[in-house]
Amino acid sequence: MSLGWKPVDAPAKAALTGASVRLEPLDPARHGRSLFAAAHPDAAGADRLFRYLAYGPFAAFEDFEAWLERCAASADPLFFAIIDLETHEAAGMTSYMRIVPEHGVIEIGNIWFAPGLQRTRKATEAIYLMCRHVFDDLGYRRLEWKCDALNQPSRRAAARFGFTYEGVFRQHLVVKDRNRDTAWFSMLDGEWPRVRAAFEAWLSPANFDGAGTQRRSLATIRDSS
Repeated sequence: MSLGWKPVDAPAKAALTGASVRLEPLDPARHGRSLFAAAHPDAAGADRLFRYLAYGPFAAFEDFEAWLERCAASADPLFFAIIDLETHEAAGMTSYMRIVPEHGVIEIGNIWFAPGLQRTRKATEAIYLMCRHVFDDLGYRRLEWKCDALNQPSRRAAARFGFTYEGVFRQHLVVKDRNRDTAWFSMLDGEWPRVRAAFEAWLSPANFDGAGTQRRSLATIRDSS
């Protein structure tokens, strides 16, 4: 049976703005210093942050800046700096990658959040903005999330955000001179309306008390819909 599918557009270098964060196309001149500070709070913090990424940590700002220049010149991956709208500082990075408009498939990857952004409403909103743009604005069919199979925080995040676990590709990559098995997750366009409603209900100010503590978890909201 024919799908009647038509290729979609690749994402553009344009900002995605929410209530608490804005995703700006990466600009090393504007974002470099704050990103370096966010990624390298100290040696131990930098090691933790970059443990499962193919790059970093960086010994000096000049090394980091050279890497940012290469990232900014890339269309796939297409990199964004995550701007905290309270501080107006860049507090993390993310990208769209493995972009296949003819099949409507795209991945969110290269995600890292500064320690102060991790496990916050702002971090969740950043992922929501990327998902919403993929499905509602661009019309993709499949959104992917992949991570080192040993990266339990990333695997938990994927499940929390509503991605479906699909399995592990064994001996998929060699990263930093070690084997990487890769855990695959996906979200489909038919699943997005339910996931989107849960995101929006969770992000609503009504879901948080005066201390900023969530009243209901994202998974609880999604499972009850």
